Amino acid sequence: MKKFVIERNLPGAGNLSPEELKNISQTSCEVVSQLGQPYHWIQSFVTDDKIYCIHIAESEEVVREHAKRGNFPINTVSEVRAVIDPQTSSGT
Repeated sequence: MKKFVIERNLPGAGNLSPEELKNISQTSCEVVSQLGQPYHWIQSFVTDDKIYCIHIAESEEVVREHAKRGNFPINTVSEVRAVIDPQTSSGT
């Protein structure tokens, strides 16, 4: 499985209410359960006008199918090639 970062342009995303975020989350989970393929929504980061999502899937096509079925905007899908953090600087 591959890890993807998905960028969704959503003006005003930072002003979404907890109820609206709950509804978005419920829709995403319902779509995941209906895909019939291995798929994991890991986490999403909501900024003022965008939502960045981390998903694990077999392919970009499956990620796009999830967005289509959920009626979620999808502006870019990028496969994660590596992950770095402060411990990376020590080379361990």
